[in-house]
Amino acid sequence: EYSNVKLDMAFYDERDASRFSELIDRINSPFKGSVSGLVEEAKAGRIDEIYIALPLVALERIRHFLAVMSDTTVDTYIVPDFNSYSSHMSELRSVHNLQTISILSSPFEGFGSFVKRAEDLVLGSIIMVLISSLLLVIGIGIKLTSRGPVFFKQDRYGLSGQRIKVWKFRTMRVMENSDTVVQATKDDPRVTRFGAFLRRTSLDELPQFFNVLQGSMSIVGPRPHAVTHNEQYRKQVENYMIRHKVKPGITGLAQINGYRGEIDALYKMEKRVQYDIEYIQSWSLWLDIKIIIKTIFKGFIGKNAY
Repeated sequence: EYSNVKLDMAFYDERDASRFSELIDRINSPFKGSVSGLVEEAKAGRIDEIYIALPLVALERIRHFLAVMSDTTVDTYIVPDFNSYSSHMSELRSVHNLQTISILSSPFEGFGSFVKRAEDLVLGSIIMVLISSLLLVIGIGIKLTSRGPVFFKQDRYGLSGQRIKVWKFRTMRVMENSDTVVQATKDDPRVTRFGAFLRRTSLDELPQFFNVLQGSMSIVGPRPHAVTHNEQYRKQVENYMIRHKVKPGITGLAQINGYRGEIDALYKMEKRVQYDIEYIQSWSLWLDIKIIIKTIFKGFIGKNAY
């Protein structure tokens, strides 16, 4: 339990101080004794506010202290133990006068949604004009080096876990879009020589600007994974599906930090998800611009991209 004493913080607890000495050091507040002493201080008018900081599972203890504090006129508050629900609590929200806890809601709601879409349309249109000649050259290269179509569309999970068709340049001799897609590995025989170059440089991802202009993807966001990989990792990585609270992106925070390409160890996917959630929690227009700039200068070449 905490109390505010003339702008100074003090700490009260029924337990012996030796049981929480590290906590006292961390909050940098003195231990003043038991809760009964706090009540006497409150009755004497030397307390302004009281904060009850107990885990929500300690319901009986919370009720007991509320009853004790009701014998005073001091403003009393309960500090919710948000971590008992999730480490990704983002905000408190009132729904029809009911106070709720939002567990990592999307930042792209209301004005944020308008800013994000405007960013995608403006930058996406400019980039499409700049790379139009490059798209043509790559298309000709694909036709000259292997049989088959220039473009390939693969099922991925988009916003809210809905399936979308993601555009890519074809880099393989086969076009896999089933429930058993095998991720490309080093020296994969399915990948053409020209396709291997496109994958290493991420140029095979450029057609996804069609997705951006269409509205199913953003320039910056968590990278979309094949449906079969989603079903695999959502069972293995904690909070995996949270990354689908926003539109998938062509590049993202995970990619500029080196987590792109083949996933040959579970920790790599865990790091991807960690960066994706960090992006959602800290999104801003400036962050997107920084990620785009870093992608241009360091993010296209990837040693793990096959």
